[in-house]
Amino acid sequence: MTSTLRLEEITPDNVDAAISVRVRPEQEHLVAPVVKSLAEAYVHPRTAWPRLILDDGRPVGFLMAFLGIDWLGDGSGTDIRSGLWRLNIAAGAQGRGYGRFAVESVAAEIRRRGGTRLTTTWHPGKDGPEDFYLGLGFRPTGETSGSQTVGELDLP
Repeated sequence: MTSTLRLEEITPDNVDAAISVRVRPEQEHLVAPVVKSLAEAYVHPRTAWPRLILDDGRPVGFLMAFLGIDWLGDGSGTDIRSGLWRLNIAAGAQGRGYGRFAVESVAAEIRRRGGTRLTTTWHPGKDGPEDFYLGLGFRPTGETSGSQTVGELDLP
């Protein structure tokens, strides 16, 4: 991957560029559009970490991490997790390493905050991103989140 790749915080100056990131039409049922992610980030400002993925200043993707959430949602604090909430790579930019860059960037942020694992979910099946995540070293935990498979990656 080139050294021109970077993440950028979503600002008034780049929000339209972020919203314009669209996956391939046949993938739209697998991931929410960026505009929904930004709305969720707005209502979860302490845990959402949305970022635009740029290559030489050109928007090629969007990611949103979740940081330090109560995974069980029961208030016990016994299972606090961080991970990749959304990953949208633009239709014309897929297959060029931007997804790997996104996952590595989220992993780096989690490590920076003292975390040791990265959690994500994906839709199982032939049209889903399971092979991508397994290829990066994620392992299914045996859990599901709705109809999605939960996977984790240990961060050394």
